[in-house]
Amino acid sequence: MKVARFHAPGDIRIEDAPEPVAGPGELKIRVRNCSTCGTDAKIYKFGHHHIRPPRVMGHEIAGEVVDTGARVQVIAAIPCGSCADCARGRRTVCPNQESMGYHYDGGFAEYMIVPAKVLAVDGVNAIPSGVGFAEASVAEPLACVLNGQSLAGVGAGDDVVVMGAGPIGCLHVRTARARGAARVFLVDVNAQRLAMAAELVRPDATIDADPVEQVLKLTGGRGADVVITAAASGAAQEQAVRMAARQGRISFFGGLPKDDPVIALDSNLVHYRELTIVGANGSSPAHNAEALRLVAEGAVTVSDLITHRLPLSQVLDGIDLVSRGAAIKVTIEP
Repeated sequence: MKVARFHAPGDIRIEDAPEPVAGPGELKIRVRNCSTCGTDAKIYKFGHHHIRPPRVMGHEIAGEVVDTGARVQVIAAIPCGSCADCARGRRTVCPNQESMGYHYDGGFAEYMIVPAKVLAVDGVNAIPSGVGFAEASVAEPLACVLNGQSLAGVGAGDDVVVMGAGPIGCLHVRTARARGAARVFLVDVNAQRLAMAAELVRPDATIDADPVEQVLKLTGGRGADVVITAAASGAAQEQAVRMAARQGRISFFGGLPKDDPVIALDSNLVHYRELTIVGANGSSPAHNAEALRLVAEGAVTVSDLITHRLPLSQVLDGIDLVSRGAAIKVTIEP
């Protein structure tokens, strides 16, 4: 079979590999779609401390169980299910978490093995009727969005600002609407990408410059109830605090570069406005199941966000599209 293996930063190769064989408690699937994301682009450029090459990449996975033909979606982040945090229901912050495409070979392959520990934490979900494989693969990033918005308490009547108009930002806009937000504003410094995203998800306003000033103007000086930084930008995080309304909630959804993780925080704004700042780290198996349900019910549409469908042989082209912000969502069809 064909696979896309990471060997070193800047070195991903399409290679021949033996078709894998499932061991006890494992599941063999025929991968039908494995979508790409900004994390894949970062791994390609810089590598990752959890990846010991060579490793088959890809963590947004949907396919068919080889023995039965069952259509399934597979989680990316694998909690251990037995530590103190997992016992308290905090599976997104499991200290023993592993990941598909990092610790285990992922979905940029014709066939793959789902480890037994994924099944042990209910990490394989049946794809609902009417949901395609490509849509199901987007359930994984949608699950991360659900986790972030739940932690930030996005709800009815909120004015929500989403900073970053990539695929995650688009999912945040649609999820905020599904949760009852009154208005959703989309921010990006890349005017072309902002226009492409806005054409699809139709925010109430788009902002490509002076975001704090513009959000305050749009809200009559009050500020936003929720600000989500769906971009790896320290400047966006600093601006988020300044544009939040009293008792506003701020989600630091996008992580910052490891060599530049420190921002300037006006602590008095947090203090006097009673702001809440929350992180967001991936998703749990339950978030993945909920994401599939929302897609199946039509509460969050994802099919039109998939702007490019490429064969496995063009995975590097897909990663390049993601890196340049020239696509919303790219899916690979091995």
